[in-house]
Amino acid sequence: MNRILMLSTGGTLASSHSDHGLAPGLHGSDILDRISGLTDGFQIDEEELFLLDSSNIQPEEWSEIARRVYDRRRDYDGIVIIHGTDTLAYTASALSFALQQIEIPVVLTGSQVSIENPIADATENCRAALHMAASHCPGVYVAFNRKIIPGTRASKVRTRSFDAFESIDCPYAARINSGGLVINPAAVHWTGGSCRLKEKFSTDVFLLKIFPGISPDIFDRLREMGVRGVYVEGFGIGGLPMCKRNLTEAIRRAVDGGMTVAVGSQCLYEGSDFSVYEVGRQVLSCGVIETGNMTTEAAITKLMWALGQSDDAGEVRRLMQKNLLGEMGSTMNWNE
Repeated sequence: MNRILMLSTGGTLASSHSDHGLAPGLHGSDILDRISGLTDGFQIDEEELFLLDSSNIQPEEWSEIARRVYDRRRDYDGIVIIHGTDTLAYTASALSFALQQIEIPVVLTGSQVSIENPIADATENCRAALHMAASHCPGVYVAFNRKIIPGTRASKVRTRSFDAFESIDCPYAARINSGGLVINPAAVHWTGGSCRLKEKFSTDVFLLKIFPGISPDIFDRLREMGVRGVYVEGFGIGGLPMCKRNLTEAIRRAVDGGMTVAVGSQCLYEGSDFSVYEVGRQVLSCGVIETGNMTTEAAITKLMWALGQSDDAGEVRRLMQKNLLGEMGSTMNWNE
């Protein structure tokens, strides 16, 4: 019998209606009672970490979740984390970097509707998470709508649909169909070894989405604020404005001043290649780090994590450029 730990953090799945709107109100024990029909064949323990809307889960909570998973990992075959959907992909990515080489499956899930609602997707998502947690496939995953997504490739792409999450430019780690839980070995990125906890994250970062007319002065203001790293979402396959408002030169000054600047695309699929156009090549000449087809969630959390590991710009660059957990994957959407 597989022994599973369920860590609850709140979110829509654990929410109830109040005079102030929908808010987390169900404890982990309440959730476990409501999914009791799914637990045959599992020995499940429950621990409550927080009772938070996921909008309020920040790097400090990421670190606390990572520490709890690390401390409990040898006592269980797998761990399920109940989490709100709005920042679930950020947490999944952050935990992936903090818990590299984790020896067991760690599966995040939530729902678009409270588990109190009879039409909720919560029960099916918990079922998927439990079975993936018992799969003996090490790594961090997201379970949603009968799909299992690698933690560094998940993104929330819909606000209301039960099919809320997608695996961006990467095959699903598993699907649930009439054959049960069907694992895709190509999407499981465990390389062996023992997990080492690296749960420090820097919050001295900024995410900048480029738009026509943006002022290059933004980089001077960010430096004044003490920002150490910026992830820039450029246009299309890779380009930033270099006429009238020359963002390229502003980035060059920022990098020369010690700021780490990573660049990617605003487009959700197929990634960036800043070597294609002149407006991209000019940016590459500034010493930026190109993120390719990393998701926004993975790019910004990896930058926060890398800056949390070292104050040395060279080491941060090395970590950002290394494909640690499949976060820099194929540019094909194998799921279509």
